[in-house]
Parts: sequence; C-alpha cells; structure tokens
Amino acid sequence: MAFARATRGFLRKLEVSHDEDLTYTELFLSNDDLLPVPPEKRTWKAWNFVAFWVADSFNINTWMIVSSMVQLGLSWWQAWICVWLGYSVVAPFIVLNARPGAMYHITFPVVARTSFGLWGSLWPVFNRGVMACIWYGVQASIGGSCVLVMLRAMWPSVNNIPNHLPASSGTTTRDFMCFFLFWLISLPAIWFPIHKIRHLFTVKAAVVPVAGITFFIWCIVKAHGVGPIVHQPSTSQGSELGWNMVASLMSCISNMATLVTNAPDFASRAAYPSATVWPQLISVPLGFSIVSFIGIIVSSSSQTIYGEAIWSPIDLLDKFLDNDPSSATRFGVWFIAAAFIIAQLGTNISANSISAGCDLTALFPQYINIRRGGYIAAIVGICMLPWNLLKSSNNFSSYLSAYSVFLSSIAGVMITEYWLIRRGHYHIKDLYSLDRKGWYWYTYGINFRAYAAYIAGILINVVGFAGATGRIVPIAATHIYQMSFFTGFGVSALMYCLLNYLFPSRGSRFIGGSFEERDVGDDIDEVEEDRESEKGYGKEGNAGVLVYRA
Repeated sequence: MAFARATRGFLRKLEVSHDEDLTYTELFLSNDDLLPVPPEKRTWKAWNFVAFWVADSFNINTWMIVSSMVQLGLSWWQAWICVWLGYSVVAPFIVLNARPGAMYHITFPVVARTSFGLWGSLWPVFNRGVMACIWYGVQASIGGSCVLVMLRAMWPSVNNIPNHLPASSGTTTRDFMCFFLFWLISLPAIWFPIHKIRHLFTVKAAVVPVAGITFFIWCIVKAHGVGPIVHQPSTSQGSELGWNMVASLMSCISNMATLVTNAPDFASRAAYPSATVWPQLISVPLGFSIVSFIGIIVSSSSQTIYGEAIWSPIDLLDKFLDNDPSSATRFGVWFIAAAFIIAQLGTNISANSISAGCDLTALFPQYINIRRGGYIAAIVGICMLPWNLLKSSNNFSSYLSAYSVFLSSIAGVMITEYWLIRRGHYHIKDLYSLDRKGWYWYTYGINFRAYAAYIAGILINVVGFAGATGRIVPIAATHIYQMSFFTGFGVSALMYCLLNYLFPSRGSRFIGGSFEERDVGDDIDEVEEDRESEKGYGKEGNAGVLVYRA
C-alpha cells in the first residue's frame, strides 16, 4: 500500500504542467506544447526560415548526395541538374504542409488529427517519432567522426588512443569517446524551446558556409584546378540515363520527406503566415544546390590530390592530417571540422530532436513535453549503438531512405485534407475535444478514409521496396518505386479525395465549398476548459470539451 502510494506520488512529480481537472483521457489530447502557440512565442520571421534552410542544407549528407549520382553514370552537371530539380520540386510540398501550422500555430501531431482523427493520428505520430530517434543516433554517429578529426587536428596523438573495448562492441575506445563528446555537446541545444532555437540556426548559417567556401577554395588551390570529375562524361545513355536521373532526382526528394511531414512544427512559430512561403520556396533549392556543387568540386579536386575521389568531407579532412602537416593546415582542418560539428548539431536538432519531441509529446502528453521528448531521443540514440546498426547491414541506408514511402503517404493525406477537403477551414476547438459530434471524432476517433488512403499509397510501392532490399522484382515495380514519393503521395491523395467524395465527413467542403482559411469555432487566443456539469468519457453531450474563448 505504501509502495503504491509512493509510486503514484513519484509519477505525479513527473507530470508536466496541466489543468488539474482534466480526466485521464483528456490528458491525451493536450498539454502546453500541443495547444496553439501563444503570440509571444511566434517569433520566427522570414529571415529565420531562410537561416534555418541555409543551415540545414550545410551538412555532410547534402555534401555527398551527388556521389551516388555520379556512381550511377551521370556527369557532374547532370547530377547537379537533378539536385536543382529535386529540391525545387520538394519545396512547394514543404510550403503546402507548413500552411496549417503557420495559420493556426499548431504542430504536426495536432495537424495530423484533422485528417487521421483524434486517436488515429497516434500511429503516424508514432511512426515518425521512432524514425526520428533512430536518425538521431545515426546523425550523432556522423557527428562523432567530425569530433575525431577536430581533436586529431589539435592533438595528433588522439589517433593512437589504445582500444580497451571488445570487438563485439562494434567500436573502439577512440571512436566511442568522440561519439560521446558529440552526444554530450548536443544536450544543451535540446534544452531551448523551438521559438528560441532559431538562434542556433542563425549561428550555423553564418559559420558553416564560411567554412564550406574556405574548404572549396583550399582544395582548388591545393589541386591547382578543379580536378577531373568536372570533365568526366556520362557513362549511361538512353532510357538507362533517363531512369538514373529520375532515381537521382527522387533521392533528393526522399531525403526531405521527414521535413515535409514535420513542416508544421517550425511553421507553428511563424510570426506571420507569409514567412513560411517565399523564404522556403527560394532557400531550399538554392541552399542545397550550392552545397552539393561545393561537394562536387572538392571531391573532384581530391582526385587530383590523392588519385581517388573522396566524397566524404570528413575523410578528406582526415587525409589532410596525414604525413605531419603544418600548423596552418592543422588549424584549417580544425576550423572546418568544428564547423561541420555545428552543421551536424543543427541538422540533428531540426530534423530529429524537435521532431521526436513533438511526437512523443502527443503520445504521452501527461508526462512528456518537447524538451523531454528531445532528451528521450538522445538517450535512445546512444542506447541503440548506431555504429552497430550501420555496420550490421549493407541495406540499412536503403531501409531508412525507403521510409519516405510511409511519410509521403502521410503527407499526401494531410495536404489533401487541408487544401481540398477542408479548403482551409479548421475547427480548432474540436482538435482538443472528445465530443462525438466534433469534426475530428470521425469513427471512434479514427478516420478510416485516411487510413485506407495511407495504406493504398504504401501498397503501390511495396513490390519495388522489396526490390530495393535485394529481391528480384519486375522492372515496372522498380520504376514505380524509384518515384516512390510521387506514387505514394499521389495515390494516397487521390484515394482520400475519392473516399471523401463517396463518404463525406462532418465539416467537409470538398464539394462546392470555397477556400477560406479560418477557424469556424471560437477564437484561438486562449484555451480554457468548458465542461458540462456531468463530465466523463463516454457520456452524451459535450463531455470533455476544451473550448477556445475570445
């Protein structure tokens, strides 16, 4: 009895701040991080979104993205065209899905309720939350390699640290130390709320491009030119070249699938809706294309310097430290490696930590807020031993990239819901309401139209996905899978439109409705609870309704 009482007391201390009168079921619908962002926290202006995307584009994955395209047989300029096209195509999807966040100041888990239902939204949220935690560990592992190069530039003896870990650990004492250091310096950044973390992206946008351009000039000077890759012709022709370009273009889009899905998270902090439109449409293709171009030239120069193309900037910097380099070289490597640490930190926070925080908040709102969710992602990231995960299967990267199939189907449903089915109309009160007559209650809190569309968007790519993991499949399925973002998005969107035409939901404006972005319920400036005198889950009437009052 005493133990149970102590346990309950301990759990009470773990709870985040919330209204004491909320029932257990109602606690699943709201906490401070799920409610609409108050005006004083809507601090992201146009410049902040530009800085965010400039900062996000400067990372190691973007630097190396052209390498796989060149290996497919594309020339450098064909690969660069694919990068331009890919990121130019994906930018409008980011803007479209960010719009409800910018207009109504709600995050992805809450926006997902409008299409999947109050309880149905938990599966897409869980999906994305799990992947955010896995990717956090993977990106932290890459960040650890940046720390190793930076430390080696300062103290060359770091490279000779004796190993005291068993082979079964999958790592060495030196590598784990560097991973842990990167993991440790990431923790303070998780502490800051979203409306303040914009300053990290401003710093990253100022420091990392300078380091990238320095690296770019340094390699050209060192190689006495831009190297042979820029003169290398395409090695594939005809339809093979065409499909290789399609696959390359789609790889750019697939890399952004997570950020398309979680676009409302950052947009919810927008000072005004237009801040999420042109700044993102321009900075996404521009930033990623410039970084990939720098990566092309640096790698081409490395072939002249070392006789082989080194696509990883960290591996190339590590090469610079061989054979007793000068103090100037060591300082240059230190500065660029430190900048890449900032780059990986910013990418991990924007794409993984905040995403996981928002998702876990929706899954366990009684105990988790965005900050706690970010720290949980960090703990999972180290406990999953990401270096083993990367080594355990050659297909691991394929599995992670293929996850865009699932995310594109979610995005297809969400974007269609806002722009076509609801035509900009939201009922904000019903997003936090257990009222059976609410817009988003659907069928026991689940919108089966959304799930049917979501599954259809996945099924069309299943056979091609099997082919990507090494199985023999028809060539048509491979081509469909190569366009997986479009096929998943398109099929889920069309199916969702069809089902809403045949079985309209409450509040649907799909047939004959005009487009107008407004809350058809009460104003959303303040949230207070408004219950019937008889409250409780499962009773008639408006039990458990959270009302927005002017």
